[in-house]
Amino acid sequence: MRIIRSTGAVAAAIILCAAAPARAVEPAPATGQTTTNAGPAVTTAPSPTGGAATAQRLTLDQCIEITLKRNPSLTAAESTMNAAGTRVGQAQSAYYPQVSLAGNYSKFSPYTDPTNASQDLYQGTATLTQNIFDFGKTPSQVRIQRLGHDASREDRRTVYSQVIFNVKQAYYTLLQAGKNRDVAIETVKLNQEQLDQARGFFDAGVKSKYDVTTAEVNLSNARLAQIRAENTVRIAQVTLKNTMGSPDLPDFSIEDTLAFQKHPVTFEDVIQRAYTNRPDLRSVQAKKEASRESISLARTGYYPTLTGNASITRADSEYPPEKSGWSAGVTLTIPLFSGFLTNNQVREAKENLNVQKANEETLRQGILLDVQQAYLNLLAFEDGVAVAELTIRQAQENYDIATGRYNAGVGSPLDVTNALVVLSNAKTNHIAALANYKIAEAALQKAIGE
Repeated sequence: MRIIRSTGAVAAAIILCAAAPARAVEPAPATGQTTTNAGPAVTTAPSPTGGAATAQRLTLDQCIEITLKRNPSLTAAESTMNAAGTRVGQAQSAYYPQVSLAGNYSKFSPYTDPTNASQDLYQGTATLTQNIFDFGKTPSQVRIQRLGHDASREDRRTVYSQVIFNVKQAYYTLLQAGKNRDVAIETVKLNQEQLDQARGFFDAGVKSKYDVTTAEVNLSNARLAQIRAENTVRIAQVTLKNTMGSPDLPDFSIEDTLAFQKHPVTFEDVIQRAYTNRPDLRSVQAKKEASRESISLARTGYYPTLTGNASITRADSEYPPEKSGWSAGVTLTIPLFSGFLTNNQVREAKENLNVQKANEETLRQGILLDVQQAYLNLLAFEDGVAVAELTIRQAQENYDIATGRYNAGVGSPLDVTNALVVLSNAKTNHIAALANYKIAEAALQKAIGE
């Protein structure tokens, strides 16, 4: 794998995000160094409102781990899969004997009795029934339910894939928001320096009041941009916590993983991996096989069934004698005419199979589109990172020239303002290019089912 590292001047950001450990976070040492004695690292990071706050630092893998434990969508998908597994056992119950007990109590008064005295009658029966042979009906039902369980398992993987992608997207969006906030803070600092310089020139009588008021306006605009950037960070924090299924968790910082790393892959490779690994495609294929097996199940309606049965009965009354007995035998049931029920059931099963075949082809076309879009986006954002890095170097050089000219007394404040705006935009665009590349990389992984 060939690795290309970013050379752009991107400041590392420690971002406070909303998250949720189940246990309280121990305070960081006074030195500000991280501790690793209790779960994820803990570090002291600046709070959005200023000052210092103790926050837990989580990596992307740790955020995903929390999501897998707490996201309700995953819990629902897991329970759905488990419910499908119980239907396999329900179908297998036809292999085993069925045992039942029945009891009856009644009063009997014979007309021939001159005293017309009533009698209490008690009867108990134990019955055992065993399916002997049903021409493949039970095995077909079991296979259909097993295929349904397999489809449900792949559906669970699809939900997991989507949830994990959402976490990655929210994670990188928070990183982007934090870095944009850093750029806004830096812009405020540079505008403050420009204002101080303009005031110095004005006090010395070198520049007019216009330079000072221009610098003051620029500083106010920069502070407004910083406020908006702070709010974007807070919204990104809330979004990430909600995506993790933990909206009530305390704030935490996240590890900076926006470093550019190129992963060269070919389109032929990723599309083949997608057709092999995509859980939604494997789910449709399992449903198609279940529909094919349903045809065999429907055809069993043409065939007889053979069952065995045995029972023991005991009857008592107030007057002797007591009666008890047993019986055993086999029953052969042969369907002769069911109003064309079986014919229509077979036809329905065949049409359902055609539906699943069409669904599979539709999904294959959709997978091809998903992979193409994700692959092309990855290539575009990959090129965008290189262009953004070059733009930062050019904008920084332009800003240095403009400020140097102004400090020498030969430049215009408008030139400095324009150069600073271009530099801030270049840094913001570079951050967006890095975040977009990471999100596109995650989208491609999701598109190929990995």
